[in-house]
Amino acid sequence: MSLSYYIQLSEEVAQAKRTNKPVVALESTIISHGMPYPQNIETARNVEKIIRDKGAVPATIAIMDGKIKIGLSDSELVQLGKEKDVEKVSRRDLPAVLAAKKTGATTVAATMICADLAGIRVFVTGGIGGVHRGAQETMDISADLQELAKTDVAVVCAGAKSILDIGLTLEYLETQGVPVIGYQTSDFPAFYTRQSGYGVDVHAQSAEDIAHMLHVKWELNLEGGAVIGNPVPREHEMDPNEVNNIIHDAVKAANDEGITGKETTPFLLNRLKEISQGATLTTNIALVENNAVTGADIALALNALKTTSN
Repeated sequence: MSLSYYIQLSEEVAQAKRTNKPVVALESTIISHGMPYPQNIETARNVEKIIRDKGAVPATIAIMDGKIKIGLSDSELVQLGKEKDVEKVSRRDLPAVLAAKKTGATTVAATMICADLAGIRVFVTGGIGGVHRGAQETMDISADLQELAKTDVAVVCAGAKSILDIGLTLEYLETQGVPVIGYQTSDFPAFYTRQSGYGVDVHAQSAEDIAHMLHVKWELNLEGGAVIGNPVPREHEMDPNEVNNIIHDAVKAANDEGITGKETTPFLLNRLKEISQGATLTTNIALVENNAVTGADIALALNALKTTSN
């Protein structure tokens, strides 16, 4: 079977590819594992609308019926948001979930792989995975980081989730040669807050600046992606001390309950929502929508550069 057997483009995405219109990839674990119903569906729809309104085409990616779906219908979005036991799919899980024709939601790593297979270079998410707290003992390091080192997709995010060890995450990215770009910031954002206390490699003022960097990187055949840190809008930022306190409580709960591996992040996000009485969910939605604006702008700028160079 050829690769095309496994990849199914929605009509909207296929039309965009035919007419050289920019496409922005979106993950699906945020729908199935990252937010509760019905906010997950509402956010997915809003993010897609934001990208369309900017002049690009959204491509939410998921695994369904033995296919890598590049672009979902509204009914498929609802299915992901309501169905129980949706598989959380990273690089290692793709073959098994496809072969078994299970429903799977793609993580950052898997979404990067699928976007790359479809020729999509810009991907919008909430926050990247990274090195978990206590990884010196547990070796719990997200597959997102190695994917960023090898797959040519730029990831627009609000930094790394603050449940992680952000310092070690940035060290890992540096070792792997992944550029970390701050969009209108010199401080790497920490998801719920605009600053982590750690710097970025490059401070970019515009989407065009970022597009130029990405264009040069890939023209030089420097494999791998880039992290574009896009801080949560100031009006939706949480208090750093409050965030640290609720994260401490959530991490303790995870340890007490023996939560490990790929179940850790969904557990912690849900516990954060409960402890903060919904404040983290509100901020999460705001930052994803903000990332969609920036991601669409970058995709448009990158597409214009490619068109000019051709």
